[in-house]
Amino acid sequence: MSLRSQLAVTSGKLSYWFLNNFRNGGTSLPGKIAYKLDPTVLKSLAKNYQTIIVTGTNGKTMTTALIVKTFQQQFDNVLTNQSGSNMIQGITSSFLSYKSKKSKQKPIAILEVDEANVAEVTRWTNPKAFVLTNIFRDQMDRYGEIYTTYDKILEGIRLAPEATVIANGDASIFNSKPLPNKFVYYGVDSDKQQTPSKAPVNTDGVLCPKCQSILLYHSMTYANLGDYFCPNCDFKKPELSYKVTEISDLTTQSSDFKIEQTSFHLNIGGQYNIYNALAAFATAREFGIQETDIKKAFDLNKRVFGRQEMIHINDKIANLILVKNPVGLNEIIELIQREKEPFTLVTILNANYADGIDTSWIWDGDYEKFADQNIEQVIVSGHRHQDMAFRLQVANLPLDKTKIVPDLSNLLESIEKAPTKKTYILSTYTGVLEFRKYLSDKGIIKAGLN
Repeated sequence: MSLRSQLAVTSGKLSYWFLNNFRNGGTSLPGKIAYKLDPTVLKSLAKNYQTIIVTGTNGKTMTTALIVKTFQQQFDNVLTNQSGSNMIQGITSSFLSYKSKKSKQKPIAILEVDEANVAEVTRWTNPKAFVLTNIFRDQMDRYGEIYTTYDKILEGIRLAPEATVIANGDASIFNSKPLPNKFVYYGVDSDKQQTPSKAPVNTDGVLCPKCQSILLYHSMTYANLGDYFCPNCDFKKPELSYKVTEISDLTTQSSDFKIEQTSFHLNIGGQYNIYNALAAFATAREFGIQETDIKKAFDLNKRVFGRQEMIHINDKIANLILVKNPVGLNEIIELIQREKEPFTLVTILNANYADGIDTSWIWDGDYEKFADQNIEQVIVSGHRHQDMAFRLQVANLPLDKTKIVPDLSNLLESIEKAPTKKTYILSTYTGVLEFRKYLSDKGIIKAGLN
């Protein structure tokens, strides 16, 4: 390690110690300090690690958490950026703050990486594998359309041609461009006897990359994911190395399914989380972890920051869920359709850079599905509460049950006074951060992002 890198590491670790002992911690500041002193510091920090990069539009955080839990069954040292800070400075902070145990095993780094940061993180970490979840329309003002997003990811993959790519085989975009890397695909098994059909109108990513015809599907799971094929050329879904063969039960609280012939359980709902679990399973198996250890890890899994996070507020149960794009939002709405008890619906819509400044995506959300549910009260909050209130009005949610709470500092009191025991809070990213900080200041949850 060069003198400059040593200075950067020492300064970063000192800042982490100070923030951890005298403040409420700092997610990316130690990394920012070290990175400022030496832009190559991550190379020195990561050189002894086997690194796995997890990226994609939706599911990065949960997939990373599940992979970490599975690897912890077999490896002594598993580093991750569990704070959710998935850009270069935050990832650098994770290395600076990690305290390794004595072990003969080579340590593992499992990193959730923002799509636009994959190339830079790859440049300094030499990853052994990339895990690709999906690509959907997300923060158009920042990422552009889905093919631009994938190009950003490809910039990183091309820097590591010997790395294995573990990709969602149900997403046609991951099968669209040739690469020298070994590809391993996971996905959901399908019944090819079904009559082929097109994806719903306005679905992104359904053009054949070879001939630009509209893809057909033997079956679809959600959005643009499914058993696709081109009716005019030989482009089709690749052979799957790992596949879900059965989904036996889905509730708002849990998921039960089979991968090949083995049954698994997750204490979190949603079909999209089964994909996340399958990605974790595929990654673990590629690194030699046994099914029994994976099953144990899934059973031990806990909900993470803003991903159906259960928060007890006096006698109320609040389910805090991050929403940031139409596909993710609609999957959450679909999940909440399974709720049989009356509940309060809370929405927090912010428009900061981390949320996406353009909030027009809420008009692609299926809020109309809420109109037939047993919602006792609707609470609208966040910087763009007026936009959201109008959207819900158009969706025919009752005005007489709708309450506007512009300031998040007053939201807790409104939830405490809500007429139902259950509350679902759908919030953009900075809204989750602000509301969780307010809850931690009140002692309702612990400080930090987990």
